Amino acid sequence: MKKSIIIAALATVPALASAQSAVSAYNIAGNDLRGTARFMSMAGAFSALGGDLSTLNQNPAGIGVYRSSEIGATLDINMTSGPGNGSDKTHVYCNNFGYVGSTRLGSETMPTFSWGATYSRVASFDRTYSGGIGSLGTSLTNYIASISNGTAPSVLGEEGSYNPFQDSSADWLSIMGYNSYMINPTGYNNTYNGIFTQGTVGDAEFSVRERGYIAEYSINFGGNIMNTIYWGIGFGITDLSWTQESFYDEQLTYANVYDDATGGTTDGDAYTTLSNFNRVSGSGFNVKLGLIFKPINEFRLGLAVHTPTWYNLSQTYTASTTYSYGYDFNTDGYPTSSLQGDYQSDAAYFDWRLKSPWRLIVGGAGVIGGRFIISADYEYTAYNNMSVSAPNRWNNYVSLDDVNSDIKNYYQGSNTLRLGAEYRITPQFSVRAGYSYVSSNVKENANNGADYIATSGTNPAYTFNKDTNYVTFGLGYRIGGFYIDAAYVHKATNATYHAFTPFAEGNQWTYEPYQDFTLNNNNIVLSMGFKF
Repeated sequence: MKKSIIIAALATVPALASAQSAVSAYNIAGNDLRGTARFMSMAGAFSALGGDLSTLNQNPAGIGVYRSSEIGATLDINMTSGPGNGSDKTHVYCNNFGYVGSTRLGSETMPTFSWGATYSRVASFDRTYSGGIGSLGTSLTNYIASISNGTAPSVLGEEGSYNPFQDSSADWLSIMGYNSYMINPTGYNNTYNGIFTQGTVGDAEFSVRERGYIAEYSINFGGNIMNTIYWGIGFGITDLSWTQESFYDEQLTYANVYDDATGGTTDGDAYTTLSNFNRVSGSGFNVKLGLIFKPINEFRLGLAVHTPTWYNLSQTYTASTTYSYGYDFNTDGYPTSSLQGDYQSDAAYFDWRLKSPWRLIVGGAGVIGGRFIISADYEYTAYNNMSVSAPNRWNNYVSLDDVNSDIKNYYQGSNTLRLGAEYRITPQFSVRAGYSYVSSNVKENANNGADYIATSGTNPAYTFNKDTNYVTFGLGYRIGGFYIDAAYVHKATNATYHAFTPFAEGNQWTYEPYQDFTLNNNNIVLSMGFKF
């Protein structure tokens, strides 16, 4: 969409608060490279191999490869680092445990039948990052003014609860900005000005901490047909938890601040902060179907389809601001008058539903001389096919068409390439390595400031990932039915933090403060198990 069209639309329609947004769906829809140490050390390139507990979450046909039973568990030490102080964190958790049972049927057509159940942490949301943005070209207050235009000051000054169906008819971020003197009425046609004007200079700081996971409990059934075609079906029940704490402040000089003595505005210094707490939790259900085709012992092909996960979710928002304005400076340059305080939003609670992306995985693997394995996977994840719904005032769930349209406008399908190799040095000892590349699931226009990005609640900030790279290594040891595997996984994700969306200011498109950075994860993974 051309910027001129966006500007015209935003100039006539105020942006009201939404309980959900395309960004809300994006924040919790991703998957990660998680599983057993053997699976992770080969970068997850297992769709054509099977015979590993992690394949129950990837290609359920992998359970058909089993000819014996297995029980195993995995410990994961996850070390994250990002920009800013306090971004280095270490977390320890159980990455995977499960059981597979296999029985021989005595049939030439289907020699074996297998079943299994696993717990897997398929995604981790743990990350912390912070930074500073210098030489601001605009302010959060100006963005708030732009979304507040058209709403009467008497409405913004109300103290109604944050509910989209009753009480306040205004964006709650506008209410917070108005009561924190971040925006001031112009006195004409319910319009507002932010405190950043021509001649204002300043900088900003931000910090974001996210925590949480997607855990999946998977039940699978599978078998093989004439030791050539292996099939599987899996049913997944997911448990999701995501929490975000974010902070954004601006320090401005030569700003147009509110003067409580005159009721007007005057030149002065300004310090404003916006803090947000956001939590999403819930559960979901999905189905996976898979096949592995082995025409000869040395070569295999894999195919798996994952339905979307259908989530029932609950969300909580709270937010607060602080402000300090100085004016009437003395001869030493220090303010002799000031206005300062804080404002706390009400807590908001919403229920909603998310249909996550569907996934398609294809792969091939070669086994050379019984000692060397090389494997490759391609995965397509349809992020632009996500959709959300929410209850209306009569508690009937209805599609949020505006949000679903934003999902198609902001996001695109993501492509993942996984390569893995294993070499058995001795019958007991193996070495492994892998690499994986994940393309960005965000369209270029959404990430480069060409599109207006609608967010939910009172947090206008958002972070979009670009591409992600994994480099993996591992070792394995087997003796009898017992095995122990170790893996090291390095993950690097390029991302961009946006303080708020680009917006229309008058007849001009105003770009937001942003910062590019890289998030690094290092995992040390240990798996132990027994086949019998």
